[in-house]
Amino acid sequence: MCPKLLEIGPFTIYSYGLMLATGFLLASYLLSLELRRRNLDPHLGNTITLLAVVAGISGSKILFLIENWRAFLNDPLGMAFSPSGLTFYGGFILATSAIYFYARRKRVRFLTIADATAPGLMLGYGVARLGCHFAGDGDYGFPTDLPWGTDYSNGTYPPSLAFRGFPEIASQFPGGVVPDTTPLHPTPVYELIVCTLFFWILWRWRATLQPDGKLFMVYLILAGLERFAIEFLRLNPRILFGLSEAQWIALLLMVIGAVGWFRYSRSTSEAS
Repeated sequence: MCPKLLEIGPFTIYSYGLMLATGFLLASYLLSLELRRRNLDPHLGNTITLLAVVAGISGSKILFLIENWRAFLNDPLGMAFSPSGLTFYGGFILATSAIYFYARRKRVRFLTIADATAPGLMLGYGVARLGCHFAGDGDYGFPTDLPWGTDYSNGTYPPSLAFRGFPEIASQFPGGVVPDTTPLHPTPVYELIVCTLFFWILWRWRATLQPDGKLFMVYLILAGLERFAIEFLRLNPRILFGLSEAQWIALLLMVIGAVGWFRYSRSTSEAS
């Protein structure tokens, strides 16, 4: 793992921040291409990206603090201004809301913008996930004997601490402590692979799916499916019926996507 890529005097380039920025820039570039193809002002993409960055990071941090409320109360400033500690779904919800109101203000159909954003958002998310992998910030998978199991001992959040809340796993190791050198599933890498495949599907379908909104519904289904599946390998607390908070949100996204898909499919068939 390599949390710090480069240090020049007082300035440090962190792998997490670099991959997060790369993901945003890639999504912004793909969005601008889509806006041009749809005969919309490509400069809209700059504002949409800025909104996504500000609202996305803010929402991610807010949800993370809510999820870790006791730790936040013990160290509010440290938790609030820590560069790590972001929960994707909080950022997704707040950024989507901000873009919705921006689209209304610009008198552009939100569903058109959502469709244009979907492919880049899928790929950008996968790339940004590599930041968690390089930083070793606790987004770990469970221990594995597979040849690509990853040693996160040099990460910012050692596995020995991350697994403390999982006695069913820690109890399998001497003294009930998971050694930092234990090979773990590199779940961020898995997410990048799956997101790249789903990006290819969305990119191929972007010009054929009608009406507006249908491609975004596919995105919701695929994004929810990806996160729901990967959580079975990830180190996240189970809150209800053996599922994590992220899995319940992922299920909600899949339901919304499926309902939207059938609704738009029916409207298309009735129009024809």
